[in-house]
Amino acid sequence: MRLIIASNNAHKVTEIKAILAPYFNSIQSLKDAGIDIDVVEDGKTFAENALKKAREVLAVSDADAALSDDSGLEVDALCGAPGVYSARYAGEGHDDAANNEKLLAEMKDVPVDKRTCRFVSAVSLVRRNCEPITVIGTVEGKLLFSPRGTGGFGYDPLFLYEPSGKSFAELSAQEKNEISHRARALAALREAMERERE
Repeated sequence: MRLIIASNNAHKVTEIKAILAPYFNSIQSLKDAGIDIDVVEDGKTFAENALKKAREVLAVSDADAALSDDSGLEVDALCGAPGVYSARYAGEGHDDAANNEKLLAEMKDVPVDKRTCRFVSAVSLVRRNCEPITVIGTVEGKLLFSPRGTGGFGYDPLFLYEPSGKSFAELSAQEKNEISHRARALAALREAMERERE
């Protein structure tokens, strides 16, 4: 079975491939598959966006399945923001550094005990002649006052995973893949796929 991941984010594609490789003969990014598509993410939830992207990618491909992940950071003190706007929090065309800078500025006066947050990942798998599967994974943390670590991407340097005492950007790729929101969503997806086989 050939799977297309509805992303060109190299970090995300690597992470998904590492977790789902046993279930597909071939896993490709959009670029690998020669697909140039820009899906408008206008859903109000991560799940809505993930399902829409997977459906639109499968519709323009000759693959057997398409998988999309929509993920982001929810900060309790900001009523769940940046949420579905995580990637473009500082505005269209801005990068991770600008998004992190804006978030730190908005949280500068918030005390440690009020800096609870979570990473959320919605993963949707759409296959031909099958019902889609959409699952959610979350991981709880605290927002740091300044970036820590050089790994990861996005808000990883600001996200403290308290059981380890490290930011996501300080974890190795293997450590992160074991506990991340995306890893948890993909584990839920694997379980759903296994149940279908029973």
